[in-house]
Formats: sequence, C-alpha cells, structure tokens
Amino acid sequence: MKLFEMTALELSRLLQKKEVSAVEVTQSFMEHAEAVEPQVRAYITRTSETALAEAEAVDEKRRRGETMPLLAGVPLAVKDNICTGGVRTTCGSRFLEEYLPPEDATVVKKARAAGLPLMGKTNLDEFAMGSSTENSAFFPTHNPWDLQRVPGGSSGGSAAAVAAGMAPLALGTDTGGSVRQPAAFCGLVGLRPTYGRVSRAGVMALASSLDQAGLLALTTADAALLLGLIAGEDRDDPTSSSEPVADYLSTLQEGVKGLRVGLLTENMPEHFDREIIAAVHRAAAVLAENGAVVEELSLPHTGSSLEVYHLLCAAEASSNLGRFDGLRYGRSARGENVAEMYSRTRGEGFGPEVKRRILLGTCILRESRYESYYLQALRVRTLIRRDYEAALNRFDLLLGAVTPTTAFKLGEKKDDPVAMYHADICLLPGPLAGIPALSVPGGLGSGGLPIGVQLTAAPFREEILFRAAHLLEQERGPGPLRSQLLPPAS
Repeated sequence: MKLFEMTALELSRLLQKKEVSAVEVTQSFMEHAEAVEPQVRAYITRTSETALAEAEAVDEKRRRGETMPLLAGVPLAVKDNICTGGVRTTCGSRFLEEYLPPEDATVVKKARAAGLPLMGKTNLDEFAMGSSTENSAFFPTHNPWDLQRVPGGSSGGSAAAVAAGMAPLALGTDTGGSVRQPAAFCGLVGLRPTYGRVSRAGVMALASSLDQAGLLALTTADAALLLGLIAGEDRDDPTSSSEPVADYLSTLQEGVKGLRVGLLTENMPEHFDREIIAAVHRAAAVLAENGAVVEELSLPHTGSSLEVYHLLCAAEASSNLGRFDGLRYGRSARGENVAEMYSRTRGEGFGPEVKRRILLGTCILRESRYESYYLQALRVRTLIRRDYEAALNRFDLLLGAVTPTTAFKLGEKKDDPVAMYHADICLLPGPLAGIPALSVPGGLGSGGLPIGVQLTAAPFREEILFRAAHLLEQERGPGPLRSQLLPPAS
C-alpha cells in the first residue's frame, strides 16, 4: 500500500516508529495530487512548499528526540473560508480573490502547532452557500467516485481531496450540512461537532448562530484523532465551550450495547431513494444486533426545518456579508459616487446564489417583515430544539439518512435553487438545535456511489457518535471505501 492510500492513524503509527518521514508522507500525497488534481479540481490554492517545510520541521524535531503529537507529519487540507495567515483565503469568491489573512484561524493554529503540514486550500461554494461546489467563482469540483457528479457542498473540495487521496484529513465548515453531505457523497466520515465544541475564530462567518468548523476523514478513528486536536475553549471565540475534551480515540471499542437508538421517521420519506432508506435500516439492524435498543421516533417540528433554516441563514448572511463592501474587505469597483461604487462592487463581486441570499435576508429583516418572518422562524427553531431535547432525554443516539439521493450529476440542480435546497433536507435540523451529527458510510448503491447514514447525539456527546460509527465501519468490512481514483486496499 502506498502512503497516500493510508489512513491518518496508519500514517501516524509509521511516523511515530520512524519507519517513514513526514517529508516522505507529504511528498506521496503531493505526487498523487499532481496526477489526479486536474480531473478533480479540489484545491483553489496548493501550498506544496509550505507543506514540505512544515514536514521537514516535524522530522527535525523527531531527530532531536522531541515527543510529538499523534498527528505530527500527517498532511491536512483546509477549506478556503478558514483563514490561513499569509496564504490567500478566497471563500470561493472573486470578491476575495487576493485576500491574505494576517493570521491563522484557531483551528489552523492548533493543526500547525501539532505538526500537520498544510497541503492547500480547498474549493467551496461561494461563501459556503451551496450544496454542490458548483457555486464556486473559480470552477466546480468533481466527485472522485464519478467525475461527472458533484462532490457535495459547500465543503466539496475538502471531501474530494480526501476521497481522491490528495490529503488524509481535511477541515471544513458545516452551517446546514456542508460537511456531512459531501462526506456522504464521497464515502467519508464527516463530523459537525456540537456548536461551541470547536472554535470559529478566523472562520469566515455565514450564519453565526449556525456555523461550526467540522472535519472530513477516511475513518472514524481518523475523525476522532482530529477532533481531539482542534476541540476546546478559545478566548478568541466567546461562543466556544469550556466543556472538557474527551479522549475520543480511546472510546471507539466500547460499542453500543445498552444504548438507546431512535430511528427518525421524518428523516426517510417515501420519495427518498429506496437504497438510502435500506442503508439506514441496515445500520439500525447492525446496532440492534450489537446490543442497542432501536425504536422509531418522530420529531414533529423538524418538518419546518428547511424554511426556518433558509430564513435565519439568509438574515444572518445579509448582516455578516455587509463588511464586504470594497472598502473594508474585498476589491472595489469604480463608481461616480459612493452608492454606485457599492452597487457595482457587490454586483460584480458576488455570484448569483450569494446575491439571492443577501436579498432575501435583507428583505426579511425589514421592519415590515421582521415579526412575521424572522421572529417567527426563531420561534419555530425553539420548537425544533425542544423536539431534540425531549428525544435525547429518551435516546442516546438518533439515526437517519444524510441525503435523499446519492451524488447527483454536475449541472442537474444548478439552475433550480429549490431542488438544490432540498438536497440538504435531512441535515438542517441538527444545526438549528446546536447538536453534534456525523455522517458515516453505509455502503455503496447499485450505481457504485457511496451512501451515508447520519448519527446524532446530545450536545458534547461526540464520543457516542464515534462509538456507533466505528461499529458500523467494522461491520461493513475492513478499511475505508475507495473511489475510482484510488486502488482497492491491499
């Protein structure tokens, strides 16, 4: 097996034993990226020189006998709405095409301090608004499982980079499913942690009450390692939590015996692909066979999640993106007066989906609509949160689908915003409630495309998600799923 085919945990063990060097590991991923990146287009900016320098620094510390973190020398890809000091951060937008942040986001600081070489910045839907990575201002990203299909979004570049063997780990963001949906489409583990579990400092804001940094990995063990590294309180993010960070890796083998699992009935309507529903029921059967108690569960108010999410997200995006006016941030267009300058700057700088959401958000925040739209959405959000609180008092885990279908074709939904929004229908309730959720591969459909299943738990109970996901992985078979751009595991 080549180095770029290995999981982060496998690479970590080799590096700790000094059987390979961090430079060798990094070069293996870089060389493979040279071969497949032209087909996939996962990266907006590749940082090969930086990665090699950081890998060499790890090797030098090991030569001196220093004790290194577990993931030291394991490369990392970072979504391009997460700031990297001195490395451009575009948010997938022409508006920020040349923006160089003055410092790293907290999650990047932690990763770099732990010795993870930065492979590059990955493609995304502009300002993280989208479900297919087709809304990037630069180019669409292709799914490594089928290059004619989308990798999901908005963290599609991060997912594609890991699935194609161009990085073993990646950071993304999840506001309404932007980590979990690409994970499902690309056969990966994707985690949205509890709101506040991971710092958002240095992450470009879309909807501040919903945004959360997340991660993508080949296996649950890899995800557990990375969460343990980036989680924790941060004084630069007042919404971050002081809740202790568990040793997630050590709990993986504890299994699910005695856990109560709620099978979400609203999460699998009849119009979903039958293979998706079958995969969720297979997962429920596996959990039950291994000692969990599985019962059907209804969350009645989650049926309103799509409308609530898009109202709140648009309102917060309208406010957050106000700073991108060509004076404070972003490039400026010429105008005969200030009003014309602002209009041209934002009109030329933003793509159609960003404009659509800004206009919607600005509209519903007007005094005449604030009560009937924005405040009403907040009230329904409270009902959704209460549904989850009641359910998670009865159950340890909730189980359902991630997406209604497997990865759809490039261009299939691009001109139909409503159809695109419905691709996230299973993913929106969790962020509205602020709880952790994880997508884990549930096998392959008849078309050879990955299917994900979704696990949800109470706030700060990510270790339960990892335990259940690890069990489902073991029952599915040894090793991670492999896309067409990677050889089968030997």
